[in-house]
Amino acid sequence: MNACDLIRRLHQHRMWVNHQLQQAVRSLTDEQLRQAFAIGQGSVWRTLTHLFAAEFIWLEALLGNESPIMPGDAPGKLPGNQEGEGAIASREELFVRWQELDRRWLEYLGQLSDEALAGMTYKTSTSSGLAKCHATKTADVLLHVCTHAQYTTAQLVNMLRQLGVSPLPDTMLISLARSEAS
Repeated sequence: MNACDLIRRLHQHRMWVNHQLQQAVRSLTDEQLRQAFAIGQGSVWRTLTHLFAAEFIWLEALLGNESPIMPGDAPGKLPGNQEGEGAIASREELFVRWQELDRRWLEYLGQLSDEALAGMTYKTSTSSGLAKCHATKTADVLLHVCTHAQYTTAQLVNMLRQLGVSPLPDTMLISLARSEAS
């Protein structure tokens, strides 16, 4: 497996996990979705929208937009935390937008090359070094999106556990691999 194939596989897993998470939160009430937790982004809803926004913003940066903003966010606001005009209003809207984002990711990943991995991606920071444009190796950005998703997923699964969701979503890469083999 070459580097491009490995990165595609990690992103395939990320998208599969997102689908598992979406299935797990479908049965939650709006109250449960927005219940406060002292972890992650503070609620299941905010954590889901943070995860979506991070994937959206990093894809935009990979496509050449150095100052990406999530639709509905105002400049200078952290993604997923803005509830202004254009913000994601419902689970259904989030899931539809995520499906479209996954399509865009698959298109991008399908064209990935060793040369692209070695290139640089430029993004203006919304956190560390606020408003500073950072240059990061494209391969590292692609890996970061997956490791960020894994970290955020762990927080979300913890929230679901505390809400009594059963069964919890299976998020392990080995489970994806075994499901493909059967």
